[in-house]
Amino acid sequence: MIGQEQVTGVIGREVYDSDGDKIGTVGQVWADPAGRPAWASVRTGLFGMNESLIPLQVAQVQGDRVTVPFDKGVVKDAPNVDADADEPLSGAEVADLYRHYGLTWDDSESQGGAGYSSGYVDASYDSSVGHDTSGPNTDDAMTRSEERLNVDTERQQAGTARLRKYVVTEHEQVTVPVRREEVRLEREPITDANVGKALDGPAISEEEHEVTLHAERPVVDTEAVPVERVRLGKETVTDTETVGGEVRKERIEAEMPDEGRRDLN
Repeated sequence: MIGQEQVTGVIGREVYDSDGDKIGTVGQVWADPAGRPAWASVRTGLFGMNESLIPLQVAQVQGDRVTVPFDKGVVKDAPNVDADADEPLSGAEVADLYRHYGLTWDDSESQGGAGYSSGYVDASYDSSVGHDTSGPNTDDAMTRSEERLNVDTERQQAGTARLRKYVVTEHEQVTVPVRREEVRLEREPITDANVGKALDGPAISEEEHEVTLHAERPVVDTEAVPVERVRLGKETVTDTETVGGEVRKERIEAEMPDEGRRDLN
């Protein structure tokens, strides 16, 4: 028997018969006047507007499926309801269902029921609460949620910079002034001032005079002198990057009387 605590998890589950054949999926649930789940509709086709009803007092939840102790054909031939209707089951409809499945009031009681009578009400389960197929009953509002991207940054090494000093040889030219001595011939007449020096020595003789000449030449040498100091500095710059990711968003649609299906987003 499917109890009140299981009813929200039943909607949308697949229904299998006593031979393990799939019948369809659970659409809606009806409760008895005491609020206990009593009947569920089963969608047995893709396009059918009617849904067959099964008794929940003899149904069981096994893993992700609902099983009933009836043949698939029996369920498909059961009294059905309009899939778009939102009306309580009448006493006559309940009586027809009991007869079709061969159930009696005593059968329901032996399964833990409390006497299913003709006073059935619509069981979209309890009109005072909402029914979330993914969790427990909530209030009469539906919450729509969506995922959002949370973007942060992390610090990681992007590269390494280093200073390295090496020696290269270049050719330079410098213009340097140099001096040199040149010989010139100077003549002076014999005068009273120099006659003494002129007559010093033999009257006639052979003689040589020698003059040493000097000249400057460039001398190249090098010395190391400091020119500048170089260091590595860091600064922080800010760029922008565009990132993206997949997010899921819930959408809500409503089916309104005389309006059909409407997207609320």
